[in-house]
Amino acid sequence: MAGPVPILLVGAGQQVEGLSMEALPDLFGLEPIKPRHHTKPEAAALAEVLRALSTHQSVAWVRRMNSGAAKVGNRFIRFGWPGCPDLLGQMKDGRLLGVEVKRAKGGRVSDEQRHFLALIKQAGGVAFVARNCQDVFKELGR
Repeated sequence: MAGPVPILLVGAGQQVEGLSMEALPDLFGLEPIKPRHHTKPEAAALAEVLRALSTHQSVAWVRRMNSGAAKVGNRFIRFGWPGCPDLLGQMKDGRLLGVEVKRAKGGRVSDEQRHFLALIKQAGGVAFVARNCQDVFKELGR
């Protein structure tokens, strides 16, 4: 059994000669930390669409709606509503904004999602499906 691991405390901005953050994983025999890339096409589309909406001059605010379920104790708790769009927000003129994000290839809108977007439009809101930032600009203008 190995002896105790020495602890080294370093203040912010200080460097220890011969050590770098990149080398730390090797100290413990771990794989180096790799930058995270979007491995899911819909996640990449979501990030692009969210960025376009967040910076658009007509959008007051926009947030990602979490959906799914989690097990708490012996029960499952469901988040969101059936068909709720991936992104909800508000236009600066006060209208509700709902955007369903789909990947460029093969992303299909369910009947529940289509119905929810139609409800938003019927109430005077802005609702659409986006696969990239060009779809956002097409719907909202530049």
